[in-house]
Amino acid sequence: MSVQPEEIDRGWPEAGLRRPEASGVAAETPVPLLNIANVLTMARIAIVPLFVLALFAGGGHDTAWRITATALFALAAITDRFDGQLARKYGLVTDFGKLADPIADKALIGAALIGLSVLGDVPWWITLVICGRELGITLLRLLVVRRGVIPAGRGGKLKTLVQSVAIGVLLLPLAGGFATAGMALMYVAVALTVVTGLDYVGQAARVWFAGGSARNRAA
Repeated sequence: MSVQPEEIDRGWPEAGLRRPEASGVAAETPVPLLNIANVLTMARIAIVPLFVLALFAGGGHDTAWRITATALFALAAITDRFDGQLARKYGLVTDFGKLADPIADKALIGAALIGLSVLGDVPWWITLVICGRELGITLLRLLVVRRGVIPAGRGGKLKTLVQSVAIGVLLLPLAGGFATAGMALMYVAVALTVVTGLDYVGQAARVWFAGGSARNRAA
């Protein structure tokens, strides 16, 4: 019996599995941990303590330091805009990025709100509502992750955008109509925070029960 060439050159442990180059499919290479998307995420985390120092420098109401704090906050918010886009566009999504990106977002927003509340620029109830929602949703996400993934919706992205703009306005050493506009935006952010939070709870409940039903059928 003659031996076929493919039987001679068999380097794969499973029968029927061909080399990627032979089938015209390139071998899948692991995504490096140190990529541009993750670097931007880590930079955002590193900016948070610098932002806090600038916010409280000079007693917390020094004009130059408040402008510096605003610039640092804006820089961190911009990295949040681009790191996710770069990861998806260039295939740089990693488990580290999935974990670190939301932590960086919540650390930045939470630090800004707590700092502004300490300085008396934002009521504490607003900070507690927003931070409580973010913490609760994070715990809920961890609870349901084994049964399904809930994608980020437009409402959540709008919520984050309005929160960031409101915080940016309130960080600036402005008074009068600008301060009023900043608080108005903050109230809108609170409303979006609550509405999107309730929507996420509803989606999580559907994923949870759907996952349980699927497991029962499989059993």
